[in-house]
Amino acid sequence: MADAQINMIKQQLRPAGILDPKILALFDKTPREQFVPTAYHELAYMDSMIPLTNGQAMLSPILEAQILKVLTLKPTDKVLEVGTGTGYLTALLAQQAQHVYSIDSLAENTEQAQRNISNLEITNISLATNDASAGWDKQQPYDAIVITGSLDFLPKEFLQQLTLGGKLFVVINQGQTMYAYLITRLGEQDWTHHRLFETMIPPLALAKRKSTFKF
Repeated sequence: MADAQINMIKQQLRPAGILDPKILALFDKTPREQFVPTAYHELAYMDSMIPLTNGQAMLSPILEAQILKVLTLKPTDKVLEVGTGTGYLTALLAQQAQHVYSIDSLAENTEQAQRNISNLEITNISLATNDASAGWDKQQPYDAIVITGSLDFLPKEFLQQLTLGGKLFVVINQGQTMYAYLITRLGEQDWTHHRLFETMIPPLALAKRKSTFKF
């Protein structure tokens, strides 16, 4: 797997514009194969999503790296991740932030992620099983929020749970196309919305659906 990991960095992440040495080092030292379901081990370092239960998926390495790139996390940041999955992105986030609160709607995901993360001895992560599809106010406000499943619309609760200067990554389904957005809170009632790139990921479990979306 070592060669595959090196190739992922050289042939996927760097050509995609991921050049920050700190982000590349994270992917180098965090064994992705330990977070991939056994049936898909050979795909651990491929540029593709990996299927999980309940229609969910482990995001591709490039998308995970792009998330880290746009969030520009600091060691003092408190992060909310909605959709834990296998815990790989959770582990990456935690190695850049002060603490990560990750919520998944499936207990089996939470339990598996806990086992995966414990193997790496990362201790600044709190996992929970619950519905956070409209925000998670228990530890708010957050310096960064990552939503790992697509939404038809972004609940306002997420916007209010950001700190001033806080950033939120989300993928919005806009009909035939999905776009990744970075939202930054500038003031009490002031946010910027920056469309990043086109992508495609499964919908967030338990999220409410809506036919059209507008900021």
